[in-house]
Amino acid sequence: MITKEVREWMQKVKSGRYSHDTAMQELIRFSSFLTRKEMKMIKAKLADYS
Repeated sequence: MITKEVREWMQKVKSGRYSHDTAMQELIRFSSFLTRKEMKMIKAKLADYS
């Protein structure tokens, strides 16, 4: 289940409010709480943003 924090992070990444380094630091902060399936889903959504 994707949490509010992850959704907000994805919106910030999509809108360009994070630098690459900041986005990766935030991802590392909450990635240990995500399942492999959720990580794949996030990856797919981010690929759609590009």
